[in-house]
Amino acid sequence: MDAVTQTLEKQSVVQQPEPAEARFSTPREARLHMPAQSLTSFDEASAHRPQKRDDSKALYARLFVFGGALALTAFGASEMYGVINVGPITVLKWALLVLFVINFSWIALAFTSAIVGFCSLLMSPRPKGEIAPITNDTAVVMPIYNEAPSRVFAAVQAMREEVEASGQGARFSWFFLSDSTNPDVWIAEERTYMTLREQLGPDARVYYRHRPKNTSRKAGNIDDFVTRWGGAYEFMIVLDADSLMTGECILNLSTAMAADPDAGIIQTLPLIINRNTFFARLQQFAARIYGLVIAAGLAVWSGRKGNYWGHNAIIRTRAFADCCGLPTLRGRPPFGGHIMSHDFIEAALMLRGGYSVYMLPTLRGSYEESPPSLIDVAVRDRRWCQGNLQHLRIIGARGLQLSSRQHLATGAMSYLSSPIWMASLIVGMVLVVQSAYIRPEFFTHEFARFPDWPRFDYERALNLFGITMAVLLAPKVMGLAYAIFRAPTRRACGGAIGLIGSAIVEVIFAALIAPIMMVIQTGSVMQIMFGRDTGWTPQRRDDGSIPLRDIVRRHWSHVALGVLTLISGLMISTSLVAWMSPTIAGLLLAILLSWVSGKLSIGLFLRRIGLLVTPEEGQRPRVASRAEELAQALEPAIPMGDPLLAIHSDARLREVHEAILTPPPRRERGVIEPDRAMAEAKLLEARTAEEAISWLKPGERMVLLHDRALIDMLCRLPRQAEYEAQAA
Repeated sequence: MDAVTQTLEKQSVVQQPEPAEARFSTPREARLHMPAQSLTSFDEASAHRPQKRDDSKALYARLFVFGGALALTAFGASEMYGVINVGPITVLKWALLVLFVINFSWIALAFTSAIVGFCSLLMSPRPKGEIAPITNDTAVVMPIYNEAPSRVFAAVQAMREEVEASGQGARFSWFFLSDSTNPDVWIAEERTYMTLREQLGPDARVYYRHRPKNTSRKAGNIDDFVTRWGGAYEFMIVLDADSLMTGECILNLSTAMAADPDAGIIQTLPLIINRNTFFARLQQFAARIYGLVIAAGLAVWSGRKGNYWGHNAIIRTRAFADCCGLPTLRGRPPFGGHIMSHDFIEAALMLRGGYSVYMLPTLRGSYEESPPSLIDVAVRDRRWCQGNLQHLRIIGARGLQLSSRQHLATGAMSYLSSPIWMASLIVGMVLVVQSAYIRPEFFTHEFARFPDWPRFDYERALNLFGITMAVLLAPKVMGLAYAIFRAPTRRACGGAIGLIGSAIVEVIFAALIAPIMMVIQTGSVMQIMFGRDTGWTPQRRDDGSIPLRDIVRRHWSHVALGVLTLISGLMISTSLVAWMSPTIAGLLLAILLSWVSGKLSIGLFLRRIGLLVTPEEGQRPRVASRAEELAQALEPAIPMGDPLLAIHSDARLREVHEAILTPPPRRERGVIEPDRAMAEAKLLEARTAEEAISWLKPGERMVLLHDRALIDMLCRLPRQAEYEAQAA
């Protein structure tokens, strides 16, 4: 064969289009076994043996935090006992005392933890920006569930660009792990993925996978990745669909994990960015100013026995596979079935397996978003409430460390505190009614000279109320003081005046919505206790108001409760109304507060006048600006329309879609899936593609898109215009 012929053959090979399966499919599988862990037994001999470390700092911090909280709670209990110890102490008074102690211990623990965090931040050295060469392969995984494709794909592309710019990008691979159940969203994801891969070229190391069934939700999504590809990556960085991380933060995480062979999970502190509605800006400001102090305290006293929040963290992949396979709990939801709040349990199992879990609260460059309104927070809270209460079944699992049990108890208490608070209010009202309307037993003891009046020490009660408010607000004051102390933060937030003004706005609004959240969370706890499952609805990400009729429907009962409480209080005692005025005001204003919370115009107005401003707004992270720019560029590249018609008419899309389909599980003989059988029957009956598509129900559409044979049947059907032309 002469040289000319060889050259022509090489050119013909190069010019042939690359098969979609080679270009768009996921990498070769590197499977890891991830067994479900037992909650009733544990072999300590199988655990990882970490090297000995000096844990004295965390130990002393724990002694201060828990010892201080215990002492403060004892003081509060003593003061409350003095309040009620005027005359006979009835059963209701004892109930009030117990409920008060439980709630006061909760805020006392937050107070002492914040003190540790505040001192730690003042004494900690500033983190250095040096990054060692990356020698370990890391997968960055983003689980997605019915999200806007342009936004999530743009976020990953922006993060990837920064890592690539560092010159160390070859060590990182990027995975979109789709659990989307909406066929329109699914095909839009594939179209966006096609566009992104064509832009980045064949060596992009960006992959997309869609699961046929979203079993176990996000935990199952990560489990699927680990068992199929985890063996190829020593570490994985887990994101949420609203996550952003700078390239520097990603590299620092990978370096920190490589330098610590005992680390199983290293958690960052995600700051909230990109928020503009009034409520979201309140959350953004609070997380930025107060959250750092709270997170720093948690990091210090937790030490290497910390917690995991499910995203913006790096994980040692093989350790995760060995230790963190989640079991299915016996019984039905809400307490049985799949574990919903998986992150706390994964941290507990990782610690049980001998690995460390800790946080780097001062590592910069980790971001997330937040719900845009009060109703959106309530929807998310309902899901979190069920997951955290489900932990009560797991808190006694064999082999868990004491710190893990404490984290699980804290998560449950964050929701149980609301019904406890409501119960204490109810008991207090009953006591006032008793003193006002029920005839006391004046002479209950033989030969008593004076009657036993049902009374309280009101002066002492007022002092205790002041102490409680001081303990409750102290973490916010410490966060505000630290922000004022830090000159760059102070300048970026409008100076000391701007920070103080913003804090006042946040505290007032937080006080008003607290009783609304109390009632909502109490209702959620009651629903869960009576066996009502919440399901899993996608979270709204974008700014935007909720229609007023929906707000009224959601909050009319809260307003009615406020009116009833006000009228009852006025009939009993004006002092009772004064005591409950913050609670009554919040409930009466529930509809207005919820409507205001989602208003974009109010949030932007406050920003213009310098209130609720965070440093990330004045100097916006480059990765956030780049992600927004890429999202705007990707949006027009995603054609709209029916996904089945798109598969029918676009041969390239069909080729890519079939190339990246997850292989279906082997079907047993005689087991017929109803949706597939119906879809096949309708395709056989239909005359045109449009007719078949119009007959298909949502479940049948998803089955069709997962089945190459059914796709082929659909694509063989003519379009309506072709059919009419043939008939003519």
